[in-house]
Amino acid sequence: QVQLVESGGGLVQGGGSLRLSCLASGRTFSRFAMGWFRQVPGKEREFVAAITSGGSTKYADSVKGRFTISRDNAKNTVYLQMNSLKLGDTAVYYCTSPADAFSLPSTSAGDYDYWGQGTQVTVSS
Repeated sequence: QVQLVESGGGLVQGGGSLRLSCLASGRTFSRFAMGWFRQVPGKEREFVAAITSGGSTKYADSVKGRFTISRDNAKNTVYLQMNSLKLGDTAVYYCTSPADAFSLPSTSAGDYDYWGQGTQVTVSS
C-alpha cells in the first residue's frame, strides 16, 4: 500500500522560507515521478512542481525561480524548498505520485493516483 506523508508546513512571514518533505512508502520510490500541488478553500487543486524518476523537473509559472523540488531516493523522500514566500502561497500543500513507473511529470491532478494528507503553509504579512 502506497503511503505519502508530508511534513514541514507552518506559519512564516512574507519573504521567508520553508522546506516541505514527503516520505513515501509501499513501493520502489526511485521508479516514480513525484509532485506537489496546493489548494485553498473554494478553489481547485493547483499544480506546483513535479520531478521525474530521472530528476527532471517542472514548475508552475507562479513559483518558478522561488521553489525547488528535489528527491533523495535513498531516503524515499521528495522535498519542496520554498523561498521568497508570498501571501498568495498560503495553501494546503499535497504530495502526490502516479501509479505508473517512469511517467512524465504531469501538471494535471487527475494524472496522479496517490496523495498525502496535506500540510498547511500560511504566509503572513
